[in-house]
Amino acid sequence: MNTNIAILGGGNIGSAMAEGFLEAPGTDPSRITVTRRRIEKLQALADKGISVTTDNVAAVRGASLVILTVRPGQVRSLLQEIAPALEPARHLLVSVVTNFSIAEIEGFTGGEMAVVRAMPNTAVAVRESMTGLAANGPGQERIDEVQELFDLLGRTYIMEEKLMAAATILNACGIAYFLRVIRAISQGGIQIGFHASEAQTIAAQVAKGAAELLLASGIHPEEEIDKVTTPRGVTIAGLNEMEHHGLSSALIKGILASYNEIEKLK
Repeated sequence: MNTNIAILGGGNIGSAMAEGFLEAPGTDPSRITVTRRRIEKLQALADKGISVTTDNVAAVRGASLVILTVRPGQVRSLLQEIAPALEPARHLLVSVVTNFSIAEIEGFTGGEMAVVRAMPNTAVAVRESMTGLAANGPGQERIDEVQELFDLLGRTYIMEEKLMAAATILNACGIAYFLRVIRAISQGGIQIGFHASEAQTIAAQVAKGAAELLLASGIHPEEEIDKVTTPRGVTIAGLNEMEHHGLSSALIKGILASYNEIEKLK
């Protein structure tokens, strides 16, 4: 990675991104700057050689790629603060802010600034994120740079901005959904005899294996399910019991509930 990056907002996702970039081959930690008002919260990153500061403007001036990772309620004041330091000919601006559109960003930066919205998840820390990308006109000319960067942190896809809310739910919230499923399976594992740590490791690895099967083959989940369900077998008995209690319906309803809440974030 040969780009100087400023991550403005070293909270959960900002810090996770910094960790992920740091793990990418050939990364010089001094090329990464992370900002946060409570700079003591960034000590773990500083110990790894990443530059940390409370000065957003200085971070922008020292970078060519600027990533906004603050909360929706903080982004307007942040953009007002850094707008004078942004140079369209030099800077590429990436926003990871939920429910804040490219048009709203351009209201602070102007239409000449290359702007890309990105929606990753906290698995960026282990370079296993799924990240959706959408760009304005100038950003389209540089979206390959952003995709290459986020490919260091997992997988990416390019989409229309109108799908960004949906990407927020599946990409970002989706981590929590799957973690809750893994937790539930591990609790079941405890009840049938495993120790808690063993059950969690088994459940997590099985979940990882299931995901890798689909990513490698591209087939429908039911095709893989059919391979492990035999007539009058234990797998189908368990699956049917889960469905009788609304497993699939609950997950779908949860996704829709999250989606319907996204407009309230500003």
